[in-house]
Amino acid sequence: MTVAQRERAALVTTMRGVGPDKPTLCGDWTTRDLAAHLVIRERRLDAAPGILVPRLAGYTERVQNQVAAENDWNVLLDQIAAGPPLLSPFKLLDPFVNVAEMFIHHEDVRRAESGWQPRELDGETTASVAKQVGLMSRLTMSKAPARVSLRTPDGTTLATVGKGPEVVVTGAPGELLMFISGRDEAKIEFSGDDSAVQAVRDGERGL
Repeated sequence: MTVAQRERAALVTTMRGVGPDKPTLCGDWTTRDLAAHLVIRERRLDAAPGILVPRLAGYTERVQNQVAAENDWNVLLDQIAAGPPLLSPFKLLDPFVNVAEMFIHHEDVRRAESGWQPRELDGETTASVAKQVGLMSRLTMSKAPARVSLRTPDGTTLATVGKGPEVVVTGAPGELLMFISGRDEAKIEFSGDDSAVQAVRDGERGL
């Protein structure tokens, strides 16, 4: 199995365990809403563009609400577990575009629960997630109000983005990925000028 496939399977297992009505880190979405999002992303090509294109978001929201309301919870999870259908553009791209998607949303479910702790990731997953930090940060932190270095505890810099005073954000690759995707529930440390650090904390992150 690829890293994306393993993360997909882990996400589905966690969602089956918590049920359809639990909170997530995705705003006011429940786990059912998140499941519907994942289904339309891969199975409703008419609605998927609105995930990223604001002027199409209204239609996407209506379709997502319909999918969430009209489908049994286990049916939604079975569709996620099955992966992208044959005609989906995600079918061939799954190993590349779904590592971050599945990892982040798995953590969106896990970290909405009190007492969460980071998972211990195997070497292949850690390396794959670290690569995603480098790729995604240029999109998700393009408006960073400082020159931000994303660094692992061993001193490896995975990416440097933005302009202005220097700020270093240190954490394991998984924690950095959650941070750059706009989640505050990440175990990271900041160093730099206090005002610059606060600006980075408060600044826009995510797609």
